[in-house]
Amino acid sequence: QVQLVESGGGSVQAGGTLRLSCAASGLSSKYRMAWFRQAPGKEREGAAAISSTHGSKYADSVKDRFTISRDSAKNTVYLQMTSLRPEDTALYYCAAKSSDWYTFEPTLRAGDYIDWGQGTQVTVSS
Repeated sequence: QVQLVESGGGSVQAGGTLRLSCAASGLSSKYRMAWFRQAPGKEREGAAAISSTHGSKYADSVKDRFTISRDSAKNTVYLQMTSLRPEDTALYYCAAKSSDWYTFEPTLRAGDYIDWGQGTQVTVSS
Protein backbone atom coordinates (compact mmCIF):
# COMPACT_ATOMS: atom_id res chain seq x y z
CA GLN A 1 0.00 0.00 0.00
CA VAL A 2 1.44 3.34 -1.08
CA GLN A 3 1.36 6.25 1.33
CA LEU A 4 2.37 9.82 0.43
CA VAL A 5 2.70 12.49 3.10
CA GLU A 6 3.37 16.10 2.10
CA SER A 7 4.92 18.79 4.29
CA GLY A 8 6.65 22.13 3.99
CA GLY A 9 3.83 24.38 2.90
CA GLY A 10 3.31 27.81 4.41
CA SER A 11 2.88 31.50 3.79
CA VAL A 12 5.55 33.59 2.12
CA GLN A 13 5.83 36.93 0.40
CA ALA A 14 6.26 37.24 -3.35
CA GLY A 15 9.84 36.51 -4.36
CA GLY A 16 10.32 34.10 -1.47
CA THR A 17 11.20 30.42 -1.41
CA LEU A 18 9.70 27.23 0.00
CA ARG A 19 10.64 23.58 -0.16
CA LEU A 20 7.91 20.98 -0.16
CA SER A 21 8.59 17.39 0.84
CA CYS A 22 6.69 14.22 0.00
CA ALA A 23 7.61 11.21 2.11
CA ALA A 24 6.71 8.05 0.22
CA SER A 25 6.30 4.50 1.45
CA GLY A 26 5.27 1.33 -0.37
CA LEU A 27 6.47 2.41 -3.81
CA SER A 28 7.87 -0.11 -6.28
CA SER A 29 11.31 0.27 -7.82
CA LYS A 30 10.19 2.04 -11.01
CA TYR A 31 8.03 5.12 -10.64
CA ARG A 32 6.81 8.47 -11.77
CA MET A 33 6.09 11.07 -9.08
CA ALA A 34 4.75 14.57 -9.43
CA TRP A 35 3.58 17.69 -7.69
CA PHE A 36 0.17 18.97 -8.65
CA ARG A 37 -1.55 22.09 -7.42
CA GLN A 38 -5.09 23.34 -7.20
CA ALA A 39 -6.12 26.90 -6.54
CA PRO A 40 -9.66 27.78 -5.38
CA GLY A 41 -12.07 27.65 -8.28
CA LYS A 42 -9.48 26.21 -10.66
CA GLU A 43 -8.70 22.77 -11.98
CA ARG A 44 -5.84 20.71 -10.61
CA GLU A 45 -2.71 21.23 -12.70
CA GLY A 46 0.63 19.49 -12.83
CA ALA A 47 3.60 21.58 -11.78
CA ALA A 48 6.55 19.18 -11.94
CA ALA A 49 7.18 15.47 -12.38
CA ILE A 50 10.10 13.08 -12.05
CA SER A 51 10.67 9.51 -13.21
CA SER A 52 13.08 6.87 -11.98
CA THR A 53 14.26 6.35 -15.57
CA HIS A 54 13.25 9.32 -17.75
CA GLY A 55 14.22 12.51 -15.98
CA SER A 56 11.88 15.35 -15.09
CA LYS A 57 9.27 17.61 -16.62
CA TYR A 58 7.94 21.04 -15.69
CA ALA A 59 4.94 23.13 -16.50
CA ASP A 60 5.83 26.29 -18.40
CA SER A 61 4.45 28.38 -15.54
CA VAL A 62 7.06 27.05 -13.09
CA LYS A 63 10.01 26.31 -15.37
CA ASP A 64 13.25 27.92 -14.18
CA ARG A 65 11.67 28.65 -10.78
CA PHE A 66 10.80 25.21 -9.38
CA THR A 67 13.03 22.14 -9.12
CA ILE A 68 11.83 18.61 -8.44
CA SER A 69 14.24 16.07 -6.97
CA ARG A 70 14.24 12.77 -5.11
CA ASP A 71 16.36 11.46 -2.28
CA SER A 72 16.20 7.69 -2.77
CA ALA A 73 17.76 6.96 0.61
CA LYS A 74 14.96 8.87 2.33
CA ASN A 75 12.21 7.88 -0.13
CA THR A 76 11.32 11.54 -0.34
CA VAL A 77 10.53 13.81 -3.29
CA TYR A 78 11.14 17.52 -2.97
CA LEU A 79 9.84 20.58 -4.76
CA GLN A 80 12.15 23.53 -4.33
CA MET A 81 10.17 26.66 -5.18
CA THR A 82 11.90 30.00 -5.75
CA SER A 83 10.77 33.42 -6.96
CA LEU A 84 7.28 32.62 -5.74
CA ARG A 85 4.37 34.61 -7.13
CA PRO A 86 0.85 35.19 -5.79
CA GLU A 87 -0.45 33.00 -8.62
CA ASP A 88 1.49 30.07 -7.13
CA THR A 89 -0.95 30.08 -4.22
CA ALA A 90 -2.64 26.67 -4.15
CA LEU A 91 -3.00 23.38 -2.35
CA TYR A 92 -0.05 21.28 -3.50
CA TYR A 93 -0.43 17.52 -3.85
CA CYS A 94 2.13 14.78 -4.25
CA ALA A 95 1.20 11.95 -6.64
CA ALA A 96 2.79 8.67 -7.70
CA LYS A 97 2.52 5.60 -9.86
CA SER A 98 4.99 2.74 -9.58
CA SER A 99 5.68 -0.77 -10.77
CA ASP A 100 8.37 -3.43 -10.46
CA TRP A 101 8.08 -4.18 -14.20
CA TYR A 102 7.24 -1.05 -16.21
CA THR A 103 9.11 2.21 -16.62
CA PHE A 104 7.33 5.55 -16.77
CA GLU A 105 7.77 8.88 -18.47
CA PRO A 106 7.32 11.90 -16.17
CA THR A 107 3.95 13.43 -17.04
CA LEU A 108 1.77 16.27 -15.80
CA ARG A 109 -1.56 14.54 -16.38
CA ALA A 110 -3.46 13.71 -13.20
CA GLY A 111 -4.93 10.59 -14.78
CA ASP A 112 -1.46 9.07 -15.08
CA TYR A 113 -1.16 8.82 -11.29
CA ILE A 114 -2.99 6.51 -8.91
CA ASP A 115 -1.66 7.43 -5.48
CA TRP A 116 -2.18 10.84 -3.93
CA GLY A 117 -1.28 12.64 -0.75
CA GLN A 118 -3.57 14.90 1.27
CA GLY A 119 -1.95 18.14 0.16
CA THR A 120 -0.08 21.02 1.73
CA GLN A 121 -1.11 24.67 1.42
CA VAL A 122 1.15 27.27 -0.15
CA THR A 123 0.11 30.93 0.12
CA VAL A 124 2.09 33.70 -1.55
CA SER A 125 1.22 37.29 -0.70
CA SER A 126 2.06 40.32 -2.81
